[in-house]
Amino acid sequence: MPRTNSDTAGKRTRTERLEARVSKEQKDLFVRAAELQGRSLTDFVIASAQEAAIETVRTHDALRVSERDRRTFVSALLARAAPAKTLKQAAKRYRERTGL
Repeated sequence: MPRTNSDTAGKRTRTERLEARVSKEQKDLFVRAAELQGRSLTDFVIASAQEAAIETVRTHDALRVSERDRRTFVSALLARAAPAKTLKQAAKRYRERTGL
């Protein structure tokens, strides 16, 4: 039976090939996991690889900081800021109460 547009809605055309050599133990594990999820081995491997890739890219992008931001951050860490008025007042009260 020919496929209609509604049959393939939401599915991407797969035109690229990806190959990998795995051990028998790895393949057996992947097959079992795919069966547990009710997926084909191909669908399981592709979905798992895609999830791992998305998470890797998301983590990398979250940690990447522009050079300007990095300089600003380091400068703020290294600069000695004068204590604020409220901090000075709190230190004075502490010294008065503790007798220091």
